[in-house]
Amino acid sequence: MDSRDIAVISICAALWAILNALIAPIFWRLTRLPFFCDLLALVSLSIAMWWSRKLGVASLVGIVATLLNFILRPGALFFLGFTVASIALDVMGYSVGYERIFSSSRNLILLVILGAIAAWIAGLVIGTFFMGFNSYKAVLVFSLLHAIGGVIGTVISIPLLRALEARRLRG
Repeated sequence: MDSRDIAVISICAALWAILNALIAPIFWRLTRLPFFCDLLALVSLSIAMWWSRKLGVASLVGIVATLLNFILRPGALFFLGFTVASIALDVMGYSVGYERIFSSSRNLILLVILGAIAAWIAGLVIGTFFMGFNSYKAVLVFSLLHAIGGVIGTVISIPLLRALEARRLRG
């Protein structure tokens, strides 16, 4: 990793953690839906993966965002689910191939699919360990809501990535 990778890790993690600490709780209280948390996660992770295309960058974004989140909201242990999801997305992206995912607009559907799976994993972890659900059905429904949030986040990230590409901002 070089200094550009460290910069994108820092920027994406800080953006994710700060918005998650300030705005996500308001959205959660109003709707009781996890979409906004997933949106923030997948936009930040998509940008980091697109920029670096290196194994470990998305994982580090998740880990740094988790540490920052614990500083900003010490009791928000549920965020560990997003840490797991970040690592899963990183491994899945590496397995599929970052260049393959980001090489054409058509292949960005892979990013949407991987984002949905990663957010689903976050929902499984959060629903199982932090929400106190009494049934597997409740965990499954909660995790599927997270997956929807993952789709929303990756779909929103696509025009952002295209705008960055148009301005030739990738390192």
